[in-house]
Amino acid sequence: MSVALVTDSTAYLPDAVLARYGITIVAVQVVIGGTSHDEGSDVSSESVTEALRDWRPVTTSRPSPQAFLDAYEAAAAAGATGVVSVHLSADMSGTLGSAQLASADASIPVRVVDSRTLGMAMGFPVVTGAEVAVGGGDLDAVEAAVAARCAASSLFFYVDTLEYLRRGGRIGAGAALLGSALAVKPLLEMVDGRIGLLEKVRTSSKALARLEEIACERAGSAQVDVAVHHLSSAERAAALADRLHARLPGLRELVVSEVGAVVGAHVGPGMIAVAVVPV
Repeated sequence: MSVALVTDSTAYLPDAVLARYGITIVAVQVVIGGTSHDEGSDVSSESVTEALRDWRPVTTSRPSPQAFLDAYEAAAAAGATGVVSVHLSADMSGTLGSAQLASADASIPVRVVDSRTLGMAMGFPVVTGAEVAVGGGDLDAVEAAVAARCAASSLFFYVDTLEYLRRGGRIGAGAALLGSALAVKPLLEMVDGRIGLLEKVRTSSKALARLEEIACERAGSAQVDVAVHHLSSAERAAALADRLHARLPGLRELVVSEVGAVVGAHVGPGMIAVAVVPV
């Protein structure tokens, strides 16, 4: 490919897909008890889950601009004439800022795309960009394909508690306190790059049933790719995926995966998310 694709570790793309298209991952940092780790290589979802349950401090940190510059220069050395670099929402992380700083020093043109989302709601569009690049698409075509699919994607999720999102500053203290006081099970969504409250449901079983309905409503009869993400909740995720597989007439690809340490640090154990990305 003349155009290389770079994204960050919160895309949670399967290893086989990364290898097939030569997509480069730059790791976001996870800090547990003051020690920084690369997501996806030296820290696991289980480590974060254990730390959260033990009330040990868990935070996240953006990759350095140098980490991105190294990725861009490696792509140039491999023969790429340009890079499209796609990252989680700038309202959620400074990762995009690091990529932008690095792009100014790269030896080849780099287009940095704010996906305004994360997980496979970003990952599927990255794959689309890679497919356009394989087909001979230039920098403009690849960037446009990624941006359009990111804009069309939806991400909904259920969390057992809003406490972890409150600790990480991803949701207001007032909203978290209200959820706790009313003992509600919140359904959340990504809205223009930020986490917003979608609905409040009384029980976890009703919340998961409603999550399924919302995903089906958003998909409709259109052709879609779908991902079910979870943290320490594999059985519930698999069951939801089975139901969606049976209910979505236009389903093209279905991925079930556990989120990594970065997202896990903010959502906490028990999270279930569904990404719906029109083809």
